[in-house]
Amino acid sequence: MPIFSNKVRFITPKPPNSDLPLFVFLPGMDGSGLLLRSQIPKLAQDFDIRCLTLPVDDKVCWDVLVSETIALIAAEKATNNQRLVYLCGESFGGCLAMKIVLEAPELCDRLILVNPASSFRQQPWVQWGSYLTQWLPASFYPLSVVGLLPMLASLGRIGQPERLALLEAMQAVPQSTSVWRLALVRSFNVDENQLRGIKQPTLVIASGSDRLLPSVAEAKLLVKVIPNAEMLMLAKSGHACLLETDVDLHQIMQTQNLLNRSLVISN
Repeated sequence: MPIFSNKVRFITPKPPNSDLPLFVFLPGMDGSGLLLRSQIPKLAQDFDIRCLTLPVDDKVCWDVLVSETIALIAAEKATNNQRLVYLCGESFGGCLAMKIVLEAPELCDRLILVNPASSFRQQPWVQWGSYLTQWLPASFYPLSVVGLLPMLASLGRIGQPERLALLEAMQAVPQSTSVWRLALVRSFNVDENQLRGIKQPTLVIASGSDRLLPSVAEAKLLVKVIPNAEMLMLAKSGHACLLETDVDLHQIMQTQNLLNRSLVISN
């Protein structure tokens, strides 16, 4: 029987406004919820933003993590049951987002998946690397995180403050927690029949220069199976594309007709 940690929480980067649609960001492996930073100013024009943050010592199974996050979203939506909820999951958070939508579809009106780590099992060398992480000497682990940065991001497309934020977020995660989260991603399993049950308008954003995961191939698979899904490829972007200077998530949502201003105003 899984034990609930009761430690996951939402960060509110801007003053809350329950009259606006709720935008919930589910982070990647860092679990900090802080790496949406460069996207927040524009998103805050139309959304009440919450970023999930996972404690560095929190090691729970998918069922617990899903249940705790659903409880957080439900509590936020209770302040205004009429407003739309946008669920945006990046990498690891993309896996979590899919599980949440399948478990509690009534809590999500729009789904955005950014380089979801559901493609993890399609990349054998990444799987092998994830197993090796647990055997690294503790003194070597921080250096391995630095060495992973070129795989995680197209560093030339990211400003210096965002580079430092990415490095600090990754280094803040202890080795044992990284091993645990990698194991969660390895065990992630949502089949095509389940994906066909996702009815929400869905946008899958895939980076064409993702060196970590086969995100474009995964996006093509997802939009083929999810009934109301569309794909957007960022040809030159790396895995951590939301940190890139030229990537504007608000504009992307507007272009893809996910940002319906009449709905924003009416709520």
